[in-house]
Amino acid sequence: MKNLPSSIKLLFSVLFMLAFTTGVNGQILKKLGKKAEKAAERAIERRVEKETQEKTDEVLDSILEPGKKGKQKKSPVPEGENPSDTNKTEPNSNPGSDTEESDIPTSSESGEPKTMQVYSKFDFVPGDKLLFFDDFSNDFIGDFPAKWNTNGSGEVVTINDSPDRWLQMIPGYSTYYIPDVPNLPEEYTIEFDILVDGIDKQTSSTADLKVDVSDSDGFERGKKYVSVNIPLCQYTAVGIRVTAKKTGAGSSENINNRVKADIREAILNRPHISIAVNKQRYRLWVNEKKYIDVPRAIVPGSQIKTIKFNVNSLKDGKERAFISNIKVAEGGVDLRRKLLSEGKVSTNGILFDTGSANIQPQSMGIIRQISQVLQQDASINLKIVGHTDADGRDETNMTLSKNRAAAVMNALISIYNASPERLTAEGMGEGQPVGDNTTADGKAQNRRVEFIKQ
Repeated sequence: MKNLPSSIKLLFSVLFMLAFTTGVNGQILKKLGKKAEKAAERAIERRVEKETQEKTDEVLDSILEPGKKGKQKKSPVPEGENPSDTNKTEPNSNPGSDTEESDIPTSSESGEPKTMQVYSKFDFVPGDKLLFFDDFSNDFIGDFPAKWNTNGSGEVVTINDSPDRWLQMIPGYSTYYIPDVPNLPEEYTIEFDILVDGIDKQTSSTADLKVDVSDSDGFERGKKYVSVNIPLCQYTAVGIRVTAKKTGAGSSENINNRVKADIREAILNRPHISIAVNKQRYRLWVNEKKYIDVPRAIVPGSQIKTIKFNVNSLKDGKERAFISNIKVAEGGVDLRRKLLSEGKVSTNGILFDTGSANIQPQSMGIIRQISQVLQQDASINLKIVGHTDADGRDETNMTLSKNRAAAVMNALISIYNASPERLTAEGMGEGQPVGDNTTADGKAQNRRVEFIKQ
């Protein structure tokens, strides 16, 4: 009874006395019992009011902050550590892979997540020619990934029971992680996911994940580069720092600015980072929101050779940062013009949950552009064709590809008000590969959606 509220204790005491008391004492206790009953009623009312307010807050959060998952997830536990030593979480599924074990909801079963409406104005369009992709699926747990280089250390890990793999990076001001990306063209896009562990309000304000594009293929910054520092700090909104070094080529101008941004909640919930470089222009999004847009960040004619990742100021053994699903693609061009001029576009930039037809919200930039083609020319009808990689059974992949095409069609109808009569959807499964299904790069190329004018 130690932990019971005082009003409930009083009620129990009165009831006990009533059971063994008669006469005048019974009359007195009857009055006291009524008081205790009213006190208990007030306690219950307060409890109901509190729970109602909490439920109301959750509903408001889902409307005003659709990316918010409710209570903060607990920290993940990399493979090999004792789960009792820290908290646990289940990160989201791999956004790219197809697996036969997962359920395959149709678009009508799954519906469109509320976050789709938030992403409906997302204008990032990934490149359509894949240059590099790595989800570490071909690497052994505990090894440094085969398609990367570093001057420090790192390892591939899994988190709890999830099959997803992540590169755990060791903090160091001069420690770089460099994927084996070929020399980059004038127009390209970079995408990746971030996962953090042990980050809290005591994390250093200088803790960040830095991403460079550089003219140097070594472990130095280079003479020409653009660098962004994505903050991992939680106790204050540090902002995103952008730096551009432009020595040579007739220019010595530097850009050094910290852009106002509060991405603390996003950092705790596996954010998706999107970067687009279109000749001189450099843009960066965190989930659906664009934070950086510098028109003249890249020196014209510069040969950008590498992408470099770096983590700083994390407490050793407590705070960790991971990246995965790194995708680099040439292009990021206007798909509208290509569809109108060529009558067909194919993209692997529309991502789905693993083994599912649930569209990932960051894919909405492409679907938005397709909707604009339909709005511009009322005579155009479109066939939407889904394709998968070869993982899993043939019949499963056929069903999956049909469901994914249907989900894209449903997004065009429900979010962008496209006419259903102008759209058809079909799936080809794994039957028309454009890449090698034995490699991560090839599988990523094969997971695609085509739009064909009819």
